[in-house]
Amino acid sequence: MEENTYHYVALIRGINVGGHKKVPMAELRELLTKSGLENVKTYIQSGNVIFQSKIQSKAELECLIKDNILNHFGFDVSVLVKTREELKTIFNDCPFSKEKKINSYFAMLSEIPEKSLVEEASQKVYENEEYSILKNCIYFYSEKGYGNAKFSLNFFERKLKINATARNYKTMVKLLSLSTEP
Repeated sequence: MEENTYHYVALIRGINVGGHKKVPMAELRELLTKSGLENVKTYIQSGNVIFQSKIQSKAELECLIKDNILNHFGFDVSVLVKTREELKTIFNDCPFSKEKKINSYFAMLSEIPEKSLVEEASQKVYENEEYSILKNCIYFYSEKGYGNAKFSLNFFERKLKINATARNYKTMVKLLSLSTEP
């Protein structure tokens, strides 16, 4: 690996969910490798891609991945690219206790939302559900589990006027571990 190669994680939203927008991971790895990305790996079926690239612009990488998926599979998806360092910071900045963090979701945002929108969204509360919007992540914990939560990613996307994609604690740990391997 050359010095000017950067480590990234792409988070693709809404593929392989409930039989919709099917993307076989082997096919995705091959497609992205042919597009110029290096050492492409995927983790589980829900759109986690670990790769390296000489391209420094995350926006350029997001467009490259999004366009390749659109042209090859025929549907539009939301793609968020983070550096390993950004992912690690998001993970480490979780405001919850260790016990809650292990059962939390990390909803990564396409950008840092406007403060007034964060304040407005933060007015909404549900019993047994906690969240904290810090910089470009919503940390979310529900006593009943994410699948039974009243809050949804769509609520936050609408209120904050941004795109988001969520990953659980276990996935975050695995993505951090995979993004360090050569």
